[in-house]
Amino acid sequence: MKYAELGLVNTQNTFESALRGGFAVPAFNAYNMETIQAIVSAARLTHSPVIIAISESALKYMGENMLIGIIAGTRIDQHERIALHLDHGSSVESCMRAINIGFSSVMLDFSKRDLIENINATANIVRYAHARDISVEAELGELAGFEDENTFGTKSTYTDPDIAKQFVADAHPDSLAIAIGTSHGAYKRKSADEKLRFDILEQIQEQIPNTPLVLHGASTVPTDLVDDINKFGGKIQNAMGIDIEQLKFAATKTHICKINIDSDLRLAATAAIRRDMNIHPENFNPREYMDASRDAIRDMCIFLIREVFRSYNKI
Repeated sequence: MKYAELGLVNTQNTFESALRGGFAVPAFNAYNMETIQAIVSAARLTHSPVIIAISESALKYMGENMLIGIIAGTRIDQHERIALHLDHGSSVESCMRAINIGFSSVMLDFSKRDLIENINATANIVRYAHARDISVEAELGELAGFEDENTFGTKSTYTDPDIAKQFVADAHPDSLAIAIGTSHGAYKRKSADEKLRFDILEQIQEQIPNTPLVLHGASTVPTDLVDDINKFGGKIQNAMGIDIEQLKFAATKTHICKINIDSDLRLAATAAIRRDMNIHPENFNPREYMDASRDAIRDMCIFLIREVFRSYNKI
């Protein structure tokens, strides 16, 4: 299926608008009907462009037909500037498959591979995708941390600005995910003193001034959500996210055009479910606590759109 038939757009025009307008586009990870509904609802309420990011493990969990059915059921219109993005595609074949079933944007993550292999594979998928008007994101540098079986890293390596210039010249991705100190999961920092390496970001921008840049692993990990989860039976200790002021700067004052958020949505959903079950222990209807979960994810998306991405009313 072609993504336009689902009312979706690719990211090219949206990223160009973000660069000109001093905002970033939120890429919210989704993994079921409720998360997709929440993300689309937040986009509509704030008139913000958004990217629905689907990891390979989330796609496996939902199933291709179910995912496309849910997207079709939301009745998205192209004027809403919503993209469906494969997050951390592990192979050229998986990216091609996503394109063929209706994704409007794909990420090939060969950041752990040899540089030449990364360049060649990215160039390969770029040729395939651009022939179908699909956007391609690549990644240089490695992020530590763990989100799921397809999104993890055991070490952190900052992106080299000179290599970034070579990579973009040879592989021609539409956007480039860089490593400047973010990480996957809810344990992004060991102390409040850890800062994003904006000095490296500045050097990358100088080398590839026309390439939209992407931050992965950039959830804020709100302490009130962690506290609620633990209050109602959870065991999340020493979780710490990216400082919100640093994210605001990245979204509005740099060439960062896309910021990925996953953990914040998971925390919001889990806190809402635990809270609802504690307040209403008599409930056993899944619709009750899933409604609470969906509302919490929507509200988190709206908060981030307004306060971090500054993409409110940017359609």
